[in-house]
Amino acid sequence: MFFRRNKNRSGTVSIQVVQKIGRRNKVVRTIGSASTQREEELLILIAKYEVEQLQGLQRIFIEEDDLVVDAFVDSITNDDIQIVGPQIVLGKLYEHIGYNQINEKEYFRDLVICRLVYPGSKLKTVQYFKRHLNKVVSVYSIYRFMDELQLSHKDQIEDITFQHTRKILKGRVGVVFYDMTTLYFEASEEDDLRIPGYSKDGKHQQPQIMLGLLVGENGYPIGYEIFEGNTAETKTLIPVLEKFQKKFNLGKPIVIADAALLSNKNIEALISEGYEFILGGRIKNKTDDIKQKILSLQISENYPKEIKCENGRLIISYSEKREKKDKADRIKGLKRLEKRLKSGKLTKEHINNRGYNKYLNLQGEINISIDYEKFKRDSAWDGLKGYETNTSLSKKKIINAYHQLYHIEKAFRISKTDLKIRPIYHRLRNRIEAHICICFTAYAIYKELERLLIKNNIAISPEKALAELNDIRQLTYMLPKSRQIKTKLLRLNECQDKLLKIHY
Repeated sequence: MFFRRNKNRSGTVSIQVVQKIGRRNKVVRTIGSASTQREEELLILIAKYEVEQLQGLQRIFIEEDDLVVDAFVDSITNDDIQIVGPQIVLGKLYEHIGYNQINEKEYFRDLVICRLVYPGSKLKTVQYFKRHLNKVVSVYSIYRFMDELQLSHKDQIEDITFQHTRKILKGRVGVVFYDMTTLYFEASEEDDLRIPGYSKDGKHQQPQIMLGLLVGENGYPIGYEIFEGNTAETKTLIPVLEKFQKKFNLGKPIVIADAALLSNKNIEALISEGYEFILGGRIKNKTDDIKQKILSLQISENYPKEIKCENGRLIISYSEKREKKDKADRIKGLKRLEKRLKSGKLTKEHINNRGYNKYLNLQGEINISIDYEKFKRDSAWDGLKGYETNTSLSKKKIINAYHQLYHIEKAFRISKTDLKIRPIYHRLRNRIEAHICICFTAYAIYKELERLLIKNNIAISPEKALAELNDIRQLTYMLPKSRQIKTKLLRLNECQDKLLKIHY
């Protein structure tokens, strides 16, 4: 019994195990076909092993074992190894929340997952599709998909997201948090949506849009709205509240927002519509009478005080940590003013009422000096923080509820840094809206991952978890004998194993 090598006209070599019977050679087994020298060597080794097995020999040389392994390893290419962790874990989260109900699913799921693990331009997304999903997609196909991502999908996504948030909060959405941010574009042209305005990113010369985000307790998302780039923040609160209250039958939740949204019109509208609210109070902008009352209060750490104000209650708290920060900020601002004044770059034409320019004293047309007495008097406000409310909650509950606003600030930070929601490279309105919709969905999955890490006692951040998922790889290979295609996860570390077994 021996093996035989046959070569056809195309250059492919087939290896067969042959037994000589009389004057004839009978093919006992065909081992396979090879198109490269390395594949041929591997098939020959397998053929030798088959001959020994058929002849009743139970051995194969160790050197040949090593050659088999070496040949197999050498045959592996980069294309045979794929990153599959995000698709396995984040894909399950996508379905767990309920986004698999969305009718238009051709690219949406992959675009959302890509935004979490490989955020960037749509050109980078195309590279991700090819390298890790084995999908050859043109950037124009993605653009066409975004063009067709109708507004109805935004409503459906918000509905799925809200139902999941309500489930997490055990059916109660009694408190909502609202804030605005700006998103700028890498473009010079403006239109009816992308309009220059005050930019929180410091990109005042570039077109932008305004994004309003509504979340529940712990930052779990509810919905969002897009506004023109020059829209005043104070004009967005009531329309967003009314929309989501009607859409989700929220009743009258307590509305929590920061001082930037505090305006008399907003407060009057909230009161007239029957909303309870907790708003950041700009205590240094109050009337002289109220400011005198505030400064006369004996406030200590963890013992807030309150006074009556025109819209209900004004809660005042003190923090030693905040006092140190306020003092450091004042000194930093003063030094900046002194440096500008000394350099001669500070003139009356460059002065406005923002920041620490309030410490400037203008005499005549050109004589500018610093009012150090005003600077000293301002120290009385260091460490004080105001909260304006019409609720009947205790002072400590009001303060604790307001401090949850950091969740929405964190949401914007996550969106801008981890999900790279900006800068936006799109020009068409429907693509801009589709981009925001994808990022909103990705943020919802991010929050669910964060929640499940805590629930499963996996003591790592979501950012670290995403990095670990990106290191979970799968090998695709062909068995040389049966030519069967198989896949195998590469060995996991302890953290990756926990992530794959995460419990919902």
